Amino acid sequence: MEAVTREAHVPVWMPWPLPAGWLVTGFAAAGDERTGTRATVVALSGPSLTQGPADLLIIAEEPGVGLGAGFAGLPGPDPGEGFGDGPPHAKIDVNGHPAALWCVSGASDRAVYAGEAMGDWLWAVVWPADAGCLVALFELSLRDLRDDGQVFDLPFGAFSPRLEVGEA
Repeated sequence: MEAVTREAHVPVWMPWPLPAGWLVTGFAAAGDERTGTRATVVALSGPSLTQGPADLLIIAEEPGVGLGAGFAGLPGPDPGEGFGDGPPHAKIDVNGHPAALWCVSGASDRAVYAGEAMGDWLWAVVWPADAGCLVALFELSLRDLRDDGQVFDLPFGAFSPRLEVGEA
């Protein structure tokens, strides 16, 4: 967590407080030594509303990076045509400000939401697909872990296999 937050040029979004029964299951970043970290991922796992576990990735990235689209199962680097048409499907709180999210058609085994926060893409990718309603129902409030003066007692769980190379 410290390495990701120290090097990130984009937010490291943490839902806080976490929904009941949810755990932090990993962090990931994309970038290089020359340009720095241009995308971050926070992985969480917890109970779904239907049955069994659910996995949630919160991704922040500069436009054109493509990490969120990769986890979503999309062919291009951004949400694609039709994104943002019509009213948003969910709204979440981002550092005290509302942010709109739209459903994006990605791979069939997951639900994908995309929006914009602080000039960067904001993605929420949820497995299984029927657990996607959690994004709207949880009334998530995101905090940037890079901000000073915050104290979090994060509950950690086993590392998420969703972050393993080739799993997106």
